[in-house]
Amino acid sequence: MLEAVYNKKYTRKYSPHRFSVAPMLDWTDRHCRYFHRLLSSHALLYTEMVTTGAILHGNQQRHLQFNPAEHPLALQLGGSDPADLALCAKIGADFGYDEINLNVGCPSDRVQNGRFGACLMAQPELVADCVAEMRQAVQIPVTVKSRIGIDDMDSYQELTNFIAQVAAAGCETFIVHARKAWLSGLSPKQNRDIPPLRYDVVQQLKQDFPQLAIVINGGILTLEAAQELLQELDGVMLGREIYHNPYLLAQVDAQIFNAAGPLKSRHEIVLALQPYIEQQLQVGERLNSITRHMLGLFHGVDGARLWRRHLSENANKKGADQRVLMQALEFIA
Repeated sequence: MLEAVYNKKYTRKYSPHRFSVAPMLDWTDRHCRYFHRLLSSHALLYTEMVTTGAILHGNQQRHLQFNPAEHPLALQLGGSDPADLALCAKIGADFGYDEINLNVGCPSDRVQNGRFGACLMAQPELVADCVAEMRQAVQIPVTVKSRIGIDDMDSYQELTNFIAQVAAAGCETFIVHARKAWLSGLSPKQNRDIPPLRYDVVQQLKQDFPQLAIVINGGILTLEAAQELLQELDGVMLGREIYHNPYLLAQVDAQIFNAAGPLKSRHEIVLALQPYIEQQLQVGERLNSITRHMLGLFHGVDGARLWRRHLSENANKKGADQRVLMQALEFIA
């Protein structure tokens, strides 16, 4: 069903979940996503997590607006009230998002205090109710991003119970970060590194739930590793590695989706972004709100350190424009 929904709109003969860029708070904003879309036409992009409260009581345009070029694009919601989530899913669908994703994986204290994120793994019945309500409200896919467990609730039986209940409510795609989360004692950053990766657990989920699309997230650093995981799973999601080394995305269409077409050079990406930057500056955006996402574009290339330094020191200055970007480009060999 997931592929059929996307193909109905885009006539692309692939599942966009085959490769996706993780939702990352303070990172995957609309400028970041536009930049990433220049690198890959096929990868599925996600928003930062947006809470139901922000949508229902805040500035919807600021939280939800995006450029049509960002498709296919998923909206990740944070919340635990089924009615609020259903309303926000409907608002997201009306804005034009292609998927609504429920965050059941973030372990931060702020998220826990709001009663959403990874702590919801302890309440599969509530998550199932949320998914059921959201599914009733929209025609686009509703997916769930989770961990493999939390605190001492980390047995495989508890995980499969969670998956089974939420799947019965209509969720057909699960994005699983292959680490458990400690809700106390570890910071969000530590929760991304300290709990051991358990790819075997996610692979076993696919064995036990073959009818579901199972996407794996966590610690994937190369496209070669992604391709190996795709032999057993339906999709891979990369986060920090893509952000810090975004040019990796430029190879995704050919290597992951078998799409024909020339590989864009890093210089071509910079030039292709110029019209967007000009447009954004004209409506009052600051240059560094865009270029901060580009610091890693020349990762591993001679001159990359000077590129990063020039952008970091100059893009935030009043009146900074595309000339700063072109000057930074001169440092690249």
